[in-house]
Amino acid sequence: MISVVIADDEQLVRAGIRGVLETAGDIAVVAEAASGSEALRLVHLHRPDILLMDIHMPDGDGLATAEMVGKHVPATAVAMLTTFTYDHYVQSALHSGAVGFLLKDMEPRALISAVRAMAAGDAVLAPQVTRSVLTTFRDRDPRRAHRARARLAGLSELERKVLRLLAQGLANAEIARSCQMSEGSVKAHVSRMLVKLDCGNRVQLAMIAYDAEDNY
Repeated sequence: MISVVIADDEQLVRAGIRGVLETAGDIAVVAEAASGSEALRLVHLHRPDILLMDIHMPDGDGLATAEMVGKHVPATAVAMLTTFTYDHYVQSALHSGAVGFLLKDMEPRALISAVRAMAAGDAVLAPQVTRSVLTTFRDRDPRRAHRARARLAGLSELERKVLRLLAQGLANAEIARSCQMSEGSVKAHVSRMLVKLDCGNRVQLAMIAYDAEDNY
């Protein structure tokens, strides 16, 4: 069962999200929070698989809370569920450690699929914001590219291949098929890269890959 904490300052929004998720059968909403500080407390208490959180929250916004969760409860994946698609929100969320950036007008089935994907270790971006992310990396600073390439120098050739496929948006199962290895081996490679590159999640790995390479 996938455990979820929902954080939004609007009760009706929380009720709607809970209603959608609990139709899935394999997802349980274990708590709801109306503020950033409450969300952090509930994550510490319940250790959920997923924290679904709005960006704008009283008493500790979503971005600050995502960063705190990443530091103190790294097993919980944080996803922003918001109405805002501004580029700086997307970038700030990803740099804060979020593994998902979802929009509140998404289809119920898409929300359920996104939660399942994040629980399986994949990153999920709403299609509406993917273009802005790619544009940012296409116009990257050459100095940032140099730093990223230096960070990748310690990876093996196989790790680089896995990272390249991860940066293209492939899930673990797809990477495993492409590299002719088990899904468990892919997870092990990703885990090692997270440590080597000092990253909190797959999205941050992909950001380094986009900075370093010209062929994504």
